[in-house]
Amino acid sequence: MAHHTARASYEQLTRRLNKFPVGAPPSELLYDILAMLFTEREARLVAQLPVAPFKAADAARAWGTDAGQAEHELDRLVARSLLIDTGFDGERRYFLPPPMAGFFEFSMMRTDGRLDKQTLAELFHRYMSVEDEFVRELYEPGETQLGRALVHEPALDPRDELHVLDYERASVIIGEARHLGVGLCYCRHKMEHLGRACDAPLELCLSLNDAAETLIRQGIVRPLAPTEGLDLLAEAYEHDLVQFAENVRRGVNFICNCCRCCCETMTAARRFAVLRPVHTTRFMPVLDEQACNGCGRCAQMCPVEAMRQELPGAAPTVDRAVCIGCGVCSRRCRRRAIMLTVRPERIITPLDSAHRTVVMAIERGKLQNLIFPEQGLASHRALAAVLGVILRLPPLKQVMASEQIKSRYLEGLIARRRYW
Repeated sequence: MAHHTARASYEQLTRRLNKFPVGAPPSELLYDILAMLFTEREARLVAQLPVAPFKAADAARAWGTDAGQAEHELDRLVARSLLIDTGFDGERRYFLPPPMAGFFEFSMMRTDGRLDKQTLAELFHRYMSVEDEFVRELYEPGETQLGRALVHEPALDPRDELHVLDYERASVIIGEARHLGVGLCYCRHKMEHLGRACDAPLELCLSLNDAAETLIRQGIVRPLAPTEGLDLLAEAYEHDLVQFAENVRRGVNFICNCCRCCCETMTAARRFAVLRPVHTTRFMPVLDEQACNGCGRCAQMCPVEAMRQELPGAAPTVDRAVCIGCGVCSRRCRRRAIMLTVRPERIITPLDSAHRTVVMAIERGKLQNLIFPEQGLASHRALAAVLGVILRLPPLKQVMASEQIKSRYLEGLIARRRYW
């Protein structure tokens, strides 16, 4: 009976995780992962928490206890990076981060020795890289994704500098961050435990702004000065790592420095290119066949196998549908036969995390979970914030949003907004 009770708690937690736009499909492997991270009691409690950021009093009401006891329980979960705490308008609030990018990564970034990293690494690898369900669930339902590639800045021609916006430059994002920290790379650390890591630096996972402030306080990442962050970025460039950032223009919370061999995102981009798991930069490589000697170095360097050499000594071709525009191939071409040009397609990046979350929720049919986080009891402030984002969306996505929550009030707001 105890076994069935524990299983039921992890199933409840899984259902709670899947209320968020980025969830985790049910699987025996997932239940094993959750059992390593949460006790059965913790899983049952966390499964009752709201989707939107909440106060200790909200958790106390959901759990049937007092605010002091709830805060103690929440702080225990925060200390293990299973929950995140932050200040909203000077008032402390909590939220359950999604599995990716969230507490899955945090578990491998921790260095306190509390977890069996070997077993956890094996479970993560099987769940995310062997089984297809997680990757498909993560990327397939919508066109707006969690992350985007950043252009390899050393590959840019000085004449192209004017075409690169500040939010497309890792150097500017790092330099302007309010908080900055660095921790272990989740992917390479995982592969190290599997005996398959490459020789790229392990401590190159950058956290920024609100995420950095929280993770520094929890001891998961160490704080950095902006100059140190730029030094690490230069080190990543020298190792031909791809910068993969949160898909927002303002308040970027993470920049991963990804290798082609260990990184799950790069692997997904190769295996499931049709799903477009990585938003591209605004650049595309263009080959000068007269200057190319067919060495094939660019095809070997490409992290997503978009640069292809069909025959030895032949000039390679670029698969535009696969290329993420990182520019690694251009920088490493010894004959300077590859230049970066601006894509004709418009690349749209959400304004901030709230904007991206709402758009992803609309595309994945989960908007109602954001608007009604507590079984129909909606916070007016949260509702106003969500609706504010919806009313700035293109008309087609507004219609999708309206259909999902079946709200005449929302329909009226959208109709009025079209004439403002």
